[in-house]
Amino acid sequence: MANDNNKPVAWWRVPMVWMVVGGPLSVVVASVATAVIAWKHIDPVITTTPQGEIRPGDNMAPKLSPKDALAPAQQGRNHAATPQR
Repeated sequence: MANDNNKPVAWWRVPMVWMVVGGPLSVVVASVATAVIAWKHIDPVITTTPQGEIRPGDNMAPKLSPKDALAPAQQGRNHAATPQR
C-alpha cells in the first residue's frame, strides 16, 4: 500500500508560512502607505513678514512674548476660544 501522507508539500500550501511571512509583510505595506500619505499631505510652512508679523489669512492667534513660559498654552487656548470669522 502506498502512503500519500509522506509526499512533500509545496511551501506556499503550508499555513504557518503565511503567518510568518504575513506579519512582516503587512507592516511593510502599512509603512509604505503611511509614507505615501505623509508625502502627499505635507503641512504648509507659515512664513512671516520682515517685521515679524504673521501674514494675513494664516488664521493664527497673535504671537505672545517668547519669554513667557505659558505662551504656547495661552496661545492655543486663545485661538480655540475665538469665534470663526
